[in-house]
Amino acid sequence: MEYLKTYLKEILGEPIGIERLPKNQLKVMPLYIYHAYNIYETTLLNQHVILLENKNVDDFKISQTDKHIELLREAFSMPVVLVLAQLASYNRLRLIDKRINFIVPGKQLFIPDLMMDLRESFAPYKKQNKETLTPSAQLIVLYHILNRDEAEAIKNLSFKEIAEKLVYSSMAITKAVENLKQLDLIEVQGLKEKRISFVYDRIDLWKKLKENGFYRDPVLKRVFVDEIPHDTQLLRSNESALTEYSDMNPSRQLFFAIEKNAYYALQKSNKLVNENKYEGRYCLEVWKYNPLTLAEIFNRYPKIVDPLSLFISFMGDSDERIEMALEQIEEKYLW
Repeated sequence: MEYLKTYLKEILGEPIGIERLPKNQLKVMPLYIYHAYNIYETTLLNQHVILLENKNVDDFKISQTDKHIELLREAFSMPVVLVLAQLASYNRLRLIDKRINFIVPGKQLFIPDLMMDLRESFAPYKKQNKETLTPSAQLIVLYHILNRDEAEAIKNLSFKEIAEKLVYSSMAITKAVENLKQLDLIEVQGLKEKRISFVYDRIDLWKKLKENGFYRDPVLKRVFVDEIPHDTQLLRSNESALTEYSDMNPSRQLFFAIEKNAYYALQKSNKLVNENKYEGRYCLEVWKYNPLTLAEIFNRYPKIVDPLSLFISFMGDSDERIEMALEQIEEKYLW
């Protein structure tokens, strides 16, 4: 708890005492609470507070933790604050949405019970920039970076051939090309049959996207369901894909990517079981462009999303495990 004491002292300007809650006071709680958490007490802004530290970070489930917090709150009649060493961005948003008190030392403190909200290190990774890639333009860029087959290179394809390969209309590709020109990423050559040529090589192009914040998160939204629709091809995504591309341990939550039109078709036909925004056996990531397009280029028989779209979907996540996994992706699939 020393790291937490230091963080709270920096915020509040005075030393904070944190003591482990005596075992005799925990007798009123179920035994599984005692085994699952380290439980402390402290005083913040003249208010006695329970601090709850999960012993097993990999076993973190918000719905379950919320119930445990409520048990402690009722038992001790004081606010309960969750203490987390790391927190994925999607879980952070769910905690805030549920108004669950939490602290990530050095990064964020959110305690609505005490009217406290301080955010330090969750600023987006990308620089502020009015111009970003459209989904179709990003698809072209990532195709160029991922595809190392010179015969299939973008520069050898007409606009019509690009549209056919990426399954877009000719009009959509024309607009995507205009977007790429506005960002000074390409030059257009030819008169009757126009072709594009990238100004940068693969590595420099990737750096340009990151440095200027041109990239666009491929994920439109995330929803949770209790059953996977069997008549739609889905690809593992998020942490379920990150474990395939890096040394990161698998998460308990299973993630799958689905193209937005396919998702809306399932929704319209009522094939999404117990769909909601917060919790379920599976998390469906609804993508702005078809995740199959790049996955099939990268892997003939794809089961997971492509590594660069995956990388972009995590841009801005300050979880150290994820940052290390993203570094591994760049080392394996770019350099």
